[in-house]
Amino acid sequence: MMTKKIDKKRDQMMVFCMDDMVPQDHLLRLIDRAIDWSFIYDLVEDRYCHDNGRPSMDPVMLIKIPFIQYLYGIRSMRQTIREIEVNVAYRWFLGLDMMDPVPHFSTSGKDYTRRFKDTDLFEQIFAHILGQCMDAGLVDTSQIFVDATHVKACADGRKMKEQAVHDEALWYEGGLRKEIAQDRERHGKRELRDKDRDDPPSRGSTGGDGGRTRKCSTTDPESGWFRKGEHKHVFAYAVQNACDRNGWILGYTVHPGNEHDSRTFKPLICGIKI
Repeated sequence: MMTKKIDKKRDQMMVFCMDDMVPQDHLLRLIDRAIDWSFIYDLVEDRYCHDNGRPSMDPVMLIKIPFIQYLYGIRSMRQTIREIEVNVAYRWFLGLDMMDPVPHFSTSGKDYTRRFKDTDLFEQIFAHILGQCMDAGLVDTSQIFVDATHVKACADGRKMKEQAVHDEALWYEGGLRKEIAQDRERHGKRELRDKDRDDPPSRGSTGGDGGRTRKCSTTDPESGWFRKGEHKHVFAYAVQNACDRNGWILGYTVHPGNEHDSRTFKPLICGIKI
């Protein structure tokens, strides 16, 4: 017997508990159960006025919104806000009920640039949560794996200029040459002569004074002109991560996409606190 009730309950009044609407094994419930988010209030306390001004939005909620975006692969903050408006689990995670207004999609960006700019707030949050994971015995640093992922920048590949650059020696080059010299001395070999080690022009053109030049975006100067495999050239960033054997991220760096990993490895490995 066929049942027809397409819009039977659309205008029905109901009383329900938000907590009952989120399954016990939902990812956001598990995350919220594992992390005590109250430490964020102490980190941002000095960024708010204590005796005047309008009541602010909950800073913990503003930090959690990007969590939702990246956990579920939502492409933009505008779309993230749209998803939060209709998703009960997202609202529960943010501490909103079904009738609470959701922040405008521009709120997060404005808050980050006006209130949290030039601070290491997000590094502190990352380090605090990583510390909780280490205290719980979840992190195994007996082996560390490092790799970089390139992310396309929001920059027009046709808007660029040539910029002079200077090559820097690899950070491990001095130590390596010293070890080679000591090894040759132990084996009775003569010391290697210094040769002209100027690198030939690469990944760019030669300027009028013989130096190297590199393509620089006029839209996003911090990105780098990059090509991987058969893909077309684009301006991109490289996100370099260090992970333990269980997949926990121990540290990260973000640099222009045309900088080789061998030159960006030092700040990453030196920044890991284990």
